[in-house]
Amino acid sequence: MKIFRIHNIEEYRRHQEKNASYFHKMMKYEREADQPNKLEFTVKGVSVPGNSMVEFFVDRLYSNGNQVNWRERLVCPITGLNNRLRASYHLLESELGIYDDDRIFITEQVTPFYKFLTSKYSRVSGSEYLNPKLKSGTIVKGVRHEDMTSLSFEDGSYDICLSFECLEHIPDYSAAIKEIARILRPGGRFLGTFPFASGQHENIIRATMTDTGHIIHYMEPEYHGNPVDEKGSLCFTVFGWEVLDIFKAAGFKDAYALLYWSDVFGYLGGEQIVFVAQK
Repeated sequence: MKIFRIHNIEEYRRHQEKNASYFHKMMKYEREADQPNKLEFTVKGVSVPGNSMVEFFVDRLYSNGNQVNWRERLVCPITGLNNRLRASYHLLESELGIYDDDRIFITEQVTPFYKFLTSKYSRVSGSEYLNPKLKSGTIVKGVRHEDMTSLSFEDGSYDICLSFECLEHIPDYSAAIKEIARILRPGGRFLGTFPFASGQHENIIRATMTDTGHIIHYMEPEYHGNPVDEKGSLCFTVFGWEVLDIFKAAGFKDAYALLYWSDVFGYLGGEQIVFVAQK
């Protein structure tokens, strides 16, 4: 599997130019892997979290009903993890060099990925955002509530912070990134994903929230799935490359994107992106 480390939009543009033939290979493979006459099918590959060759399950959920949303499907039959989460675990192990006793905080708790991580590592803490009226650290029916802009943990409490498809739902994402930096020890690392506009530097602000809680929409409201709220969560931001500058301004000494694709591991959907920052 090829992995490229990209720090800004200029590097990304050079990468696109130099990697054109590889992009052609990706698209050709994915066209051939799709089975357009079937609503459900499988694609063979190696599941790193499942530690086995498997048949990844594919359907047409989270798409227009015709195309495959490869990023959110290709589900491992052993672990139940989709493409994005399987790759995140793979990169967590290979890129971050994680130790079994590392203190890990992940911004989810009632998900299959949280359950999987707790089976692999001994010091995993998770949380959900349950109610704006609750104080961070409050436990409700076994689920910990945390507001990412005001975490209850002490400075330097964790070695690693993981956050997947979360930051886009936080109006004050800069405050949340500062809190992530605060709770990490010196040398601690962040790994995560969020909606990303790879072709531009500036973040796309879809909505903002006033001090009184009033939401101002600049685009048609877009809601994503939320495991603790069937109504879903509003997407406030689609990030551009400037998000890496925001991580550095928050106290991280380095921040970059990992770009990857693999037919062997079933990491399809064009070149995928995971973000890493080190304090």
